[in-house]
Amino acid sequence: MNPFSRRSFLKGLGTSAIATAARGLRAADVPAPPPEAHTLGPGETEITLHINGQARSLRVEPRVTLLDALRNRLEYTAAKEVCDRGTCGACTVSVDGRTMYACMVLAVDAVGKNITTTEGLVREGKQDVVQRAFVENDALMCGFCTPGFIMSTRALLDKNPHPTRAQIVKACSGNLCRCGAQPHILAAIEKAANGEVSA
Repeated sequence: MNPFSRRSFLKGLGTSAIATAARGLRAADVPAPPPEAHTLGPGETEITLHINGQARSLRVEPRVTLLDALRNRLEYTAAKEVCDRGTCGACTVSVDGRTMYACMVLAVDAVGKNITTTEGLVREGKQDVVQRAFVENDALMCGFCTPGFIMSTRALLDKNPHPTRAQIVKACSGNLCRCGAQPHILAAIEKAANGEVSA
């Protein structure tokens, strides 16, 4: 019986190639193993959220949304839970200057970021110009969508102080009013942009 077969020849050839390649590698060429991933859960973990300029610590499970953390654990109740699936905009907040649906963001993913809710727009007891415009122009009915519209408007005016009507409509397209106050809302935003609001 022939001790050499095609299979043993190919296996030997492969082993030789690997050994030759390994001798040519330096230690610096060998990639480092990936860092250990820090896994959260399944139980509660302590986090700190920076909300309206304040650091707030709380314990949450990793599955808890930012909206749940704000409303039910920290009592920031302006952001409303309506659809809970990112379609109505009632829970809109600002995260590092970008508007986001709080129901679609995990609380643990907001750690280290600056979160602003409608409550945070009030400075030294004085409402933001957008908030005043909504009140003066009767731009609210049930009030559930109002905080989301206000946050979207504030973000728009921060980037574009003098938007056109089309730009206003586009900026608020992620917010839905079911009460029929939309014309008043758009008018309020235009008044805020034009400075037609009481001081």
